[in-house]
Amino acid sequence: MEILMMEWNSFGNEDIIAGFKELGHTVKTMPFSNKELHQDEKIEHEIINAIREFSPDFIFSFNYFPIISLACKKADMKYVSWVYDNPFVMLYSYTVIYPGNYIFIFDKELYMEFHKSGIKTIYYMPLAANTDRLHAMETSKNLDIFKKSKWMNQAEIAFIGSLYTEKHQFYQRLDGISPYTRGYLEGIMAAQKNVYGYNFIQEILTPEIIEDMGKILPMEPDPRSVATKEYLFAQYVINRQITAMERTELLTAIGKNYNFDLYTPDETLTLPGCINHSKVDYYDMAPYVFKHAKINLNITLRSIKSGIPLRAFDVMGAGGFLLTNYQTDFMDCYVPGEDFVYYESKEDLLSKIDYYLKHEDERISIARNGFERTAANHTYKHRIEEMLSYF
Repeated sequence: MEILMMEWNSFGNEDIIAGFKELGHTVKTMPFSNKELHQDEKIEHEIINAIREFSPDFIFSFNYFPIISLACKKADMKYVSWVYDNPFVMLYSYTVIYPGNYIFIFDKELYMEFHKSGIKTIYYMPLAANTDRLHAMETSKNLDIFKKSKWMNQAEIAFIGSLYTEKHQFYQRLDGISPYTRGYLEGIMAAQKNVYGYNFIQEILTPEIIEDMGKILPMEPDPRSVATKEYLFAQYVINRQITAMERTELLTAIGKNYNFDLYTPDETLTLPGCINHSKVDYYDMAPYVFKHAKINLNITLRSIKSGIPLRAFDVMGAGGFLLTNYQTDFMDCYVPGEDFVYYESKEDLLSKIDYYLKHEDERISIARNGFERTAANHTYKHRIEEMLSYF
């Protein structure tokens, strides 16, 4: 097939292009901005002209963009998108229902919400890893660069990800809300933090709470979408703050007993036991972190309802040992205790860190199983074949 890929600075660009080509498809890339565009006649015309010039079988992009869908509708072209962000407000655009859309999302629970609403253009498909590339990095010249870099592991435990302690986080802007609203939010966040496998935040944000937050932090849904204020506040403000609290609390507890390597955008962050390496290059260097850590942590962003984050696939795809919070979708793809390990509470996390640091043979076996199952079932080539099976 001939594929026109709208290319922006997303994760997975090189990996999916390699997958398309290995399966015998031709890929032409077109530079694209990932700004949240709904409508722009100039950009529409540029996309339509590219379609006419190249005559692809379909357009592809990571994440879904209404502007691309509009152009494809006018050009009578299929639009295939694979969404790896959650929350992702563009999924609530009215354009989603256009029949030429094939929108793949990695969160089964979110998919079921769309499915129950009668949306037939959205499909469930987990993310993936390029195990060929990740495995080859064991002998790559970049390994020497990594060993001499500031990112080289210094401890046995590693976590890559934001702690949402950087400036301009939405929740920190809510100064001035009423004491009742503040207490309500703190109460529901504390409750949600102790619940894995189900997120109830959006459904219990009352109109009064939304109104009070909106006075301080106005958040208006785009009129060209069906997104609600409840969705915006729950997913972009409250669940992000819960994640910040949870990650900080868990890493602090770990740091009281062990040193750990942290790779995060906030270079100023200090925690007990924390070796802060700052943000790591995810494509070229993060796989070495996964390979050299004895335990790789995954603490999922709370707006991801049931899905497996990309980080988890890349840890296992690199041959690393994964210790993650419970997410239902793992059970679709992997066997707990054989391919990866999950924890259900702070106490369980600390107990399993202690156990797997002491039981090296078991830890190595689980990491190997995770890699082999990923290579056998969860690569970009597997996912491309699944995408194309819907045509």
